[in-house]
Amino acid sequence: MVFAKDMIVPTSFNLNPNILGHNKRLQWVFRGAVGALNGTLVHVVVPIKKQDLYRGRGKGDCYQNVLAICDFNVIFTFIVAGWEGVAHDSRILLEAFSDPHVSFPFPPPEKYYLYDVAYAHTQRFMAPYHNVRYWLGDFCRRRALTNKEKFNHAHAKLRNVIERAFGVLEARFPILKRMTPFSLETHRNLTVACFALHNFIRKEGLSDELFEQYDQSDVPFRNTHVHVADKDEVEAQGTALDREYMTQLRDEIAEQLMQSTE
Repeated sequence: MVFAKDMIVPTSFNLNPNILGHNKRLQWVFRGAVGALNGTLVHVVVPIKKQDLYRGRGKGDCYQNVLAICDFNVIFTFIVAGWEGVAHDSRILLEAFSDPHVSFPFPPPEKYYLYDVAYAHTQRFMAPYHNVRYWLGDFCRRRALTNKEKFNHAHAKLRNVIERAFGVLEARFPILKRMTPFSLETHRNLTVACFALHNFIRKEGLSDELFEQYDQSDVPFRNTHVHVADKDEVEAQGTALDREYMTQLRDEIAEQLMQSTE
């Protein structure tokens, strides 16, 4: 796993995030964004006595829940693999914060990751407005009208980078959709290895048809990997002041987006 440690490294949190394509125009208003965070489900084969934990939210196949962060160049900068499919996304994130062996890459206070409503909205982590249209497909037939809708649309365009990263990963490595009967440790290591190889190809700048296909910024993904939580399910993180700070920042960005399109 030395190769994985060399390939999956935290972002530098530089002042100018590398936001590609026409979404680069959003860079000035999301100046603090340094990447996107999300969970995805990877197939596993587990003993019968453990299957209830790995089936997650439904019946049928078993999955491990993988937490990942990627930058705006579709490079993964952090990954935690091996969690049971039943584990809630926000719980995995909170555990990653407190586990000294994980070394979660916290951004500086003025920077933040983008993620969806499965997580809490607090300092260093920006979620969209709850109960407001969000997924890119939701805006295909009717454009964003209110300031909250405009914010959610812009947020989704930028956060879409991690859905595209997952898309490339799964298209390149079909084993992630159908694992053979290995141990859970081997499943986890295979998953991490796939993420590392993804980064190697991207970092080396190799000509690659999958990256060319998924480099279209507005490829309309709906998150089918993990459960999108109700507001009451999202576990709180940070202090009340942290959440207030991020709420004010989100409102300011929403107003800027509204004014820029008037």
